[in-house]
Amino acid sequence: MSCRTAQAALRVRQSFDFGNRDVAKWFPGHMAKGLKKMQASLKKVDCIIEVHDARIPLSGRNPVFQETLSVRPHLLVLNKMDVADLTNKQRVLRQLEQQGIQNVLFTDCLRERDVHVKKIVPAVTDLIQKSDRYHRTENLEYCLMVIGVPNVGKSSLINALRRMYLKKGKASRVGGEPGITRAVLTKIQVCERPLMYLLDTPGVFSPHIESLEVGMKLALCGTILDHLVGEEVIADYLLFTLNKQQKFDYVERYQLGEPCDDLQTVLKKIAVKLGKTQKVKAITGVDMPLSSLVV
Repeated sequence: MSCRTAQAALRVRQSFDFGNRDVAKWFPGHMAKGLKKMQASLKKVDCIIEVHDARIPLSGRNPVFQETLSVRPHLLVLNKMDVADLTNKQRVLRQLEQQGIQNVLFTDCLRERDVHVKKIVPAVTDLIQKSDRYHRTENLEYCLMVIGVPNVGKSSLINALRRMYLKKGKASRVGGEPGITRAVLTKIQVCERPLMYLLDTPGVFSPHIESLEVGMKLALCGTILDHLVGEEVIADYLLFTLNKQQKFDYVERYQLGEPCDDLQTVLKKIAVKLGKTQKVKAITGVDMPLSSLVV
């Protein structure tokens, strides 16, 4: 870190002004209907696969899952590892273990032939064989339920397993924004040996998000529709987080000179750097058009 960058780092915000925002408005309905359908389908399920975003492994998971669906073996899949900072991976695993989560895998479900995705079927097979399958003991097929908050890659996981084991294409819709899967679907086959099916489910948030900060982290990772929080607020929180953690790669990437805590200044400089500007005519009170930059 240069001397100039170090001096600028001392001037950045140490807290974020959340204002009087109502986090409950970001999670309309709390998706209780989907959770009830999951509970009703439990008798058909041998194992739960919970998918979460590896960028926020300790934030935003729905505690209701653990309370209501914990009667089945549980595997936590931390997806999107390709865009996560894994330098503290062992600390994360220790903290999850303290929460009672012992079976954890990191994956990148969009990557072709991801070696981590390949570990899922052996892992769940082992968990199921070590558990009491109750009335499903005679059933030779395994049925898994995939759960998680919106847009963490549940459908991508299903499609990745189908590509890997059945050489087949998409069976579940995926998208870059939350809310693609809206109902508990019928069984989707993902493996032949052992015969294994998955139930895709809609993303379900906790009825009570523990803090605005957790809500902002969920928004940053795309689990909440941007307009519910506000695109500018999300961008400002990202800038605040990068500066607070002294991750100044953005300064060099966009040739900003030094870290900056003002969102509009940063956005304008980035727009100029990327050529994302346009000229407009501003009426000044006299018959003289002025050209200005619009970011």
